[in-house]
Amino acid sequence: MKDLLREIRACTICKEHLPFAPKPVLRASSTAKIVIIGQAPGSKVQQSGIPWDDASGKTLREWMDISSENFYDESKIAIIPMGFCYPGKGKTGDLPPRKECAATWHDTLFEQMPNIKLKILIGQYANSKYLNSKNLTQTVREFEQHLPGFFSLPHPSPRNRIWLKRNPWFHDKVVPQLQEVVFEMLNETN
Repeated sequence: MKDLLREIRACTICKEHLPFAPKPVLRASSTAKIVIIGQAPGSKVQQSGIPWDDASGKTLREWMDISSENFYDESKIAIIPMGFCYPGKGKTGDLPPRKECAATWHDTLFEQMPNIKLKILIGQYANSKYLNSKNLTQTVREFEQHLPGFFSLPHPSPRNRIWLKRNPWFHDKVVPQLQEVVFEMLNETN
């Protein structure tokens, strides 16, 4: 795993399409039970090199009811986005994650992570790839259909406040179930 992570962190496959020099941001270990698959680092995360080191990460940790210490313990939780580098700014927010990362690295990473029991899919890109989701709201609403292997979430970005207000069932039903599943996974003895 160390060699693979070193290779990924040296990746420059989409260099000419990025606004900054490539700096792949991810965390993984062969012992992790949970993997968080989000979109791509934002500009703040690209600078810090720490995944989910922003307002979205704070919200995600609240949804999961997990400390930063547990969240960043890669022996328990892997963080593997769809795109490993900041893709740049678009008209209404960040550009979509580059497709090269997931296509090139995800399968190889997951082969070296035999203990993964739960993939938390965040946002449209991860849900589309792993669950063939065409409608994120519907996929999140039907999250129980994808358990125990997958848990679908919207993106926890502050830009998503309108979606959260329109879908109060998310906080009432989905968040408590997410917290329960994460707690059980992290406290499993085998």
